[in-house]
Formats: sequence, structure tokens, C-alpha cells
Amino acid sequence: MNHRVFALALATLASMSLQGAAAQGLRPSGASPSGKSGLSAPSARPPATPSITLPEPGVGAAPRSADFIVAVVNSEPVTNYEVRSRLARAEAQLAKQGGAMPPRDLLAREVLERIILEKVQLQQARESGIKVDDVAVAQAEQGVARQNDMTVEQLYARLARDGMSRERFREELRNQLLQQRLREREVEARVKVSDLDVDQFLREEQKGADPSAMEINLGHVLVLVPENASPVQVAERQARAQRAADKVRAGEDFAAVAREFSDAAEGQRAGGLLGLRPADRYPELFVNSTLGLPVGSIVGPVRSPAGFHVLKVVERVTAGMPATVVQNHARHILLRTGPQLSETAAVARLADYRRRVLAGQADFAALAREHSQDGSAKDGGDLGWANPGRYVPEFEQALDTLKPGEVSEPLVSRFGVHLVQLLERREAKLTQREQRDMARGTVREKKLDEAYATWAQELRGRAYVEYRDPPQ
Repeated sequence: MNHRVFALALATLASMSLQGAAAQGLRPSGASPSGKSGLSAPSARPPATPSITLPEPGVGAAPRSADFIVAVVNSEPVTNYEVRSRLARAEAQLAKQGGAMPPRDLLAREVLERIILEKVQLQQARESGIKVDDVAVAQAEQGVARQNDMTVEQLYARLARDGMSRERFREELRNQLLQQRLREREVEARVKVSDLDVDQFLREEQKGADPSAMEINLGHVLVLVPENASPVQVAERQARAQRAADKVRAGEDFAAVAREFSDAAEGQRAGGLLGLRPADRYPELFVNSTLGLPVGSIVGPVRSPAGFHVLKVVERVTAGMPATVVQNHARHILLRTGPQLSETAAVARLADYRRRVLAGQADFAALAREHSQDGSAKDGGDLGWANPGRYVPEFEQALDTLKPGEVSEPLVSRFGVHLVQLLERREAKLTQREQRDMARGTVREKKLDEAYATWAQELRGRAYVEYRDPPQ
């Protein structure tokens, strides 16, 4: 079967469901410079908002027929009707996307396997004591409606026309949130991203990139070698370049070394700096010698027809990484949930704080200092400026919907329940460190996909599955 068709089919099987942690793409994030905790996605990016595709009109439910059990998963049955309902939605979505349709029996088998995996995960989540309060389901409802440019009531009117009840839809949302929380707990701890992983990713990106799309600023020391130089002269010139390289590697100021050793004009004029420019405006030798190296790296001496060169990577705008982003400056109040405080109770308490702030009866920063259970409490909940992807998806989505000065409704994340106020928004140029953090997030997303696939296989392998009559 065509790989692309399978990919489309599998994507479609996720219709009406929140994507899992791997699919949600946890976004890149570095530790907060101020050491604030409780918000950042672990060393990561994606997450992407919950993605839900509404069923096409008329395919919300499968045609009624005699129902029977097609499989048993750890004593829990999977019915023919469950498979037919999901299959109808998958086929409608594939038809809408165009392209070849997989054979129906093969697609039905994939649908069945996905349902089995979902049931195994839900059973594991419940055995682990993971719960999802009604407030989290309501938050997910609002997110789905917003994605589809509807109110919640319009969403349910649409679903009712397609044969899906409010109760069934909320059950699917709750189940997907359970799976999401299980994946966050079980999979994320498996993923570590090293500096070597980031370096390798950047090298691969740069090798495949259009040179005009990447900009670099190099420090340059040139030790000229005269034409027709004797071997003794060449050796003396190389030794001089090596002394320059040794000095900068030992920590001496590059500009000072360039002024002392370089025969190039910029050595005296600009401390050896060649300036930020597209890579295709540098000699190929310079680009190839520094490709994939982190900022601050020293290269050389390397030989060209002109002589010996010592290069320093001063600045790099990485290909494929944005040069500028829109940053948010926000503050929040976090209440951590547990046996002593349910999500519902936390939401009610934060809703009261919000009411008091909007009525001018309380100051947000004062409430944060008194009540927030995050490291930012001492700063009145202030989180400073943050790039896109710094926070977990639910928090990020709330920020995206706010205008400066506005306060969100209480929102649930894996850390607890938050009240968020957006203070300012600006466009800013990414630093080298921030670009590298974004690359780290991309690497983490890829590793999360791999870790999720491995974990899901392990979980599936431990389950008892009995196949009965095939779906019809």
C-alpha cells in the first residue's frame, strides 16, 4: 500500500480526537533565565493546539446493522459498530483530501488496531489513577469550537446533525485527555536532547539549505603567502597563522590577535570581523570550514591560494530558523491541584480572583505574590519576555487569544490551573542562543515521536488481545 495513503489514513483515524503528546509536538523551551518553574515544556516546541476534525455531514455515525464483538482487549470488548463509526469518518476525510483510497478491509484493520491501542492506553491511565475533571473537558470543548470558528453551542448543533451526541463527544474528549496525560507522564521523561544532538541537527539543516538563506559573521585572520614562496617561507607563514590560532583558542581577544597577525584590511579596521552576510557571499572554503559549528568555534589555519586563514564563528542566522518572532510578556497565578484541591475548586478560586481584578477590587501582582504556587510568585507572577513555544500548549493558546492588558479565564495544564494576564507583545530578533533553543525543540519533537512509538509498542505488546469476527 502507498506510504502516503497510509499516512493520510492514520491521520484521519485521529479525527474527533485530541492528538497525543507526540503528535502534539511539545515545543522548544529553555529554562527561564530567572529560574521560574511550572510552565516551560521540558527542554523543548509544536505543541501544538489540540487538533480536532469535525466529521463530514452525514458521517457522524455508521449505518445501523447487527452489532457483535470483533476483538477483546484485556477483557474489554471492541464492537463492530465502534469500528464502522470510525471507519466511516476516516473514509469521508480521505475522500475529501483526494488521492487513492486504501482497500476498505485494510483501512478497517488499521482502524481496529488504533482502537485497540487507545483502549490499552485508557486502561493504563485508569489503573495509574489519572483523572480528568469536567473543567478540563469544558476547556477542550471551547478549544475545538474555537478551531472551527464556532461557539460551543454551534459545535454541538453541528455534531447533532451528524448523529453524535454531546455525551459521546465529551466522552471522546475525556478519553483523549486521559491518553494525553498518560503520554506526558510516561513518554516525556524518556526524551533527552544533548548539545551533540542539536549540533548534528544544525549541520544537517545547513548542508541541505540554500546558502543565500543562511547568514554568518566570521572573524578572520589572514597570513599571506607570497606567490612562488619557497617551502621555508610557506612553513614560516603557516607557523605564524598557527600562533594566531593558538592565542584565540587560549582565550585572547580575537580583535587584538587580528590586529597583531592579520594581513587583511579588516584585521586593522574591524578587528577581523567580516560582517553578517549571506553564506553565498563568503568564499566556499570559509563556509565549508565552519559549517555546522556552534558560535564561538575557532577553525584553522586552513590554506587557500592567498595564504593561511584562521576563522571564528561570531554569529549565525541558522537556515530554516526565523530571524524575528513575536514575543509575549505575561504574568500568571498557578494553583497546583491534587488531593487537597481539585481542578474544579481551583478554577472556581481563580475565577473569583479574575472577577476581583476586572472589577478593580484586587491587584493581579498582589494576588500572585499571596496565592501563586509557582516560582514567579515573588515577582508578582511576572514571567518576563518569552518566545513562541516557551510554554506548554494550553498556556500558549491562552496567550494567543489575549490582547495586552486582558486576563484569561482559568485554564488547566499539566502543572495545575492558571490565571494569565498578557502585559505586552513585541516583535524581536532572536539571539543565537534562542535560535539554538528552537533547534533543540525541533530535535525534541522528533525524539518524542520515536519515544512514543516505542512506548506504544511496549504497551500494546503487554496487552492481551483476542481477535474474533472481522469488522463488517
